[in-house]
Order: sequence, then C-alpha cells, then structure tokens
Amino acid sequence: MEEVADKYKSLRFNSLGEGLASLITRAEENELSLLHFAESLVDHEITMREDRRIKLNMKRAGFPVVKLLEEFDFKIQTTVTKRQIVSLLDFSFIENRQNLIFIGVPGVGKTHLSISIGIKAVEAGYRVLFTTAAGIVEMLDLAELKGELKKKITAISKFDVLIIDELGYLPMNKKSIYHLFQLINALYEYRSIILTTNKDFTSWNDFFMEDNVAVPIVDRLIHHSHIFMMGGESYRLKEKTKN
Repeated sequence: MEEVADKYKSLRFNSLGEGLASLITRAEENELSLLHFAESLVDHEITMREDRRIKLNMKRAGFPVVKLLEEFDFKIQTTVTKRQIVSLLDFSFIENRQNLIFIGVPGVGKTHLSISIGIKAVEAGYRVLFTTAAGIVEMLDLAELKGELKKKITAISKFDVLIIDELGYLPMNKKSIYHLFQLINALYEYRSIILTTNKDFTSWNDFFMEDNVAVPIVDRLIHHSHIFMMGGESYRLKEKTKN
C-alpha cells in the first residue's frame, strides 16, 4: 500500500497517495467494478485539487473578513433586491468584462455585497483581488517609486476581478489620481471591477480634484457596468442602537 501511495505522490497525485487506503476500503465496501474504482480515483484527485485551488485563490484575494451573501439582510437594504444580486452569480458580468458599482452612504452593505460576490466568484473559479481605494493608491504609488508601476498594473490585470472598496472617503493627490487612471484604463474592457463608493458620480471631482481626471475615470467605469444605488439606514448604526 505504501509503495503504491509513494508512486502516486512521485507523479504529484498527492491526494491519491494520501487517501489511497480509504478509497480502496470504500471501493471494497461498495463492491465497485474496476472501471468505477478507476473513476473514483480520478474524481477524488480532481476534487481535492479544486479545493486546494479555491483555498489558494481565497488567500490571494485578500478579503479582510468573510462576508457571505446568505448573511446579508435584504430587509434592511431598501433599494437593492436579493433577486438583483443573485442574478449576478452566473458571472456573465465577468465574462463580458462589465463592472459592478455600489453607491450609498456608509453602513448600508456595500462592502458586504462586494466581498460576498467576490467569494462566490472565487468559488466559481475566478481570480479576485480585494483592496481599499487607499490601499490600491498606496500600492501604485510605491510601485512608481520603485520604477515598477507598469509591472504592478500588469500583475493586477492577471486577476479576473478587482474589488476597490471605499472610493471617495479620502482625497487623492494628482500623482495618485494619475496612477489610478492608468490602472482603470488598463482594465477597461479587459477585466471587471467591483467598486463601492459613498459619492455619486457628480461628486467625484471632490476627491479627484479636477474634472479632466474625474470624467475619463467615470466614463471607463460606467461604460459597461451595473450600477446599484443603495438606500436604507446604516446597518451598523441600527445594530448599535439595538444593542
């Protein structure tokens, strides 16, 4: 048994090597034919590899917390329905390089929805990267200082979906705005962006400082996008008041 298991491991069928004994026992108990036993070995290896891949992509995504769609309270959110969000889970928006934009005051569930959709996308086999607006700007600024801005943008472009959380909470300097524009321009019609912001588009020049920068960024984000204006009272404030 150990010799056969080691041979599987030498071929990098590690899951088969580790689970061979239990697979053989299960096959004997269920009196599987040789063909069905061979199929069960392949199925086991595929399943375990898929599980490892999902776990690795979840780690790479960098979600700050786990927020599940099943936990979202659509009764509190008054303008976005469960049906609207569930309809996104065929991930045609990713296949069609479309963006999702959640606009609303703090506490109405924008981040929760962006993370939960991101997790579902990872489980469906897509590569996702989560970052805050401040985080992505810092990342790009640092890359530019090292002379690696183009390299960093190329690395980010390898993800199928980029989630940018909390755009508009903090102002940006001109150089940072230019770096962000370069990223969004590189992803335009090539990758999907999920964006959360507390400001509607008419107010974006408040933190982009200049319309000649805000307009092309907005244009590229909304050209192919699903926009959700989120209403209702702050979920966090309601929970605090309740407690």
